[in-house]
Amino acid sequence: MTRLFHKHYHPAGTAPGTLRELSLEQAAQHAPATFTLARRKSGRWGDVQDISPDAIPESGMNEPLCWLHVQGMPTAEQLELLGDRVGLHPLAQEDILNGGQRPKVERFDESLVVTLGIPEVDDEGRLHLYQLTLVAGSNIVVSVIAEALDPFIEVRRRLEERGGRALGETDDLLYGLLDAAVDHAFPVLDGVGERIEELEEEILDRPDSSTLERLHGLKRELIMLRRYLWPTREVINQLLRDHNDLFTADTRMWMRDVYDHTVQVMDLVESYRDMTASLLDVYLSSMSNRLNESMRTLTIIATVFMPLTFIVGVYGMNFEHPYSPFAMPELGWYWGYPLVLGLMVVIAIGMVVWFKRKRWF
Repeated sequence: MTRLFHKHYHPAGTAPGTLRELSLEQAAQHAPATFTLARRKSGRWGDVQDISPDAIPESGMNEPLCWLHVQGMPTAEQLELLGDRVGLHPLAQEDILNGGQRPKVERFDESLVVTLGIPEVDDEGRLHLYQLTLVAGSNIVVSVIAEALDPFIEVRRRLEERGGRALGETDDLLYGLLDAAVDHAFPVLDGVGERIEELEEEILDRPDSSTLERLHGLKRELIMLRRYLWPTREVINQLLRDHNDLFTADTRMWMRDVYDHTVQVMDLVESYRDMTASLLDVYLSSMSNRLNESMRTLTIIATVFMPLTFIVGVYGMNFEHPYSPFAMPELGWYWGYPLVLGLMVVIAIGMVVWFKRKRWF
């Protein structure tokens, strides 16, 4: 089954931007937050280091470019400290703490905040949807994901291998993280495509009730994927249209490639939704055909035995009289019983042959 975002709500009437510590039950759903920092010095990215929240660098033009990645759910106190250091608005802090936000982009005085949904399939085949928040300041980019999933392994590899050529500006680094987040959907959709092919073969071969259950589960997952991946296209489009000043001409070209990837993702989701709906129709048709075949077989069997039952019923009346012209003379025949049985066999075989010539089975 699909597991949705861990969505937390404040009581009705709570002031916007309020940060409240999660309950013990809510906190148990997330891993504690860890902070890792990578700095770009002398035109190259340094090693990624684990830091404490107190060591978060402040956003400022005189500082080198930094990438801060927060893995796990930060506490309200840690979010407030993060907000003070990088200029993260209280509303954005509240969205991170509550989770389950619709993909969107918001621009505040000191930062640009992008919220995305990332799909992931665990080892048991269950779909999970994780919230990723990206914050771009003047010289720092912050990525926050409250779950165990780390979608930026490939980005770190690029930083290590390409050194000074990799993601050297704030907009370039933001592009790299957005690209990794969007592309994370392709392996998940590849798995969905394989499941559709397996279900199609099973439906055409021998469907059962478990097939219908898995088909409905797949349909539900595609609905949730569409709900959280569809707005991603508008987010990238909004970055290019309304926040064009934040990106250089070269980065805008690469961002258009990210937008193209979002279009491909949605094309796959829509195609798979149509295929799943078609499979449901095929399943219902298959079950209807199987029922018709069963009814036809039973009808043929019943039809074959109808004349035999008639013959047995007639001779079961046993009307015999030595002087009556209306008595059954066959009851006194020496070979009467085997003759009647032979007649029944001949009639049954003749009906089966006739049914086959009519191609009724």
